[in-house]
Amino acid sequence: MIFLALGSNLNSSFGDRFKNINLAISYLEAYGVKILKKSSFYETPSYPNKNNPKFINVVINIDTNLSIENLISSIFDIEKKLERQRFKKNDPRTCDIDVIDFKGQNLNFEYKDLNFTIPHKKLIYRNFVLFPLSEISPNWKHPKSDKFIKDLIENLSSEDKMSILKLKNS
Repeated sequence: MIFLALGSNLNSSFGDRFKNINLAISYLEAYGVKILKKSSFYETPSYPNKNNPKFINVVINIDTNLSIENLISSIFDIEKKLERQRFKKNDPRTCDIDVIDFKGQNLNFEYKDLNFTIPHKKLIYRNFVLFPLSEISPNWKHPKSDKFIKDLIENLSSEDKMSILKLKNS
């Protein structure tokens, strides 16, 4: 199984945060990615600067014949199409797509001078990934720690559990 997390906390010239995410999913399909499941939309405060606009997030389960490198390349192309600017880490952005799980593998590699670790090292602390992932794959196990997603959610802080809002799909 392959899971991607998509987020947006800025409008683009294409539309609002919801439109950005829906467009990103359409673009993924154009790259030969099949969408198997999509979570509801979730809204969370921006991290680490809570004064930035709130994020809308979803997690999707996909199938693709793309290698991890080609998938990452496609993701970078899509983020660029959706006007993502890469200045500072954690800056607001129109589109952010992260690979959460790639076929249960533990991967470390470099792409465009960036180091990638899959699953993401901080995944276990990210309510905006864990809650939507739990919705579409309630029996998912972290490939590295071998912990079930319900246990990862239980280990979140009370603030993280309370600061996420499931929205009606847009």
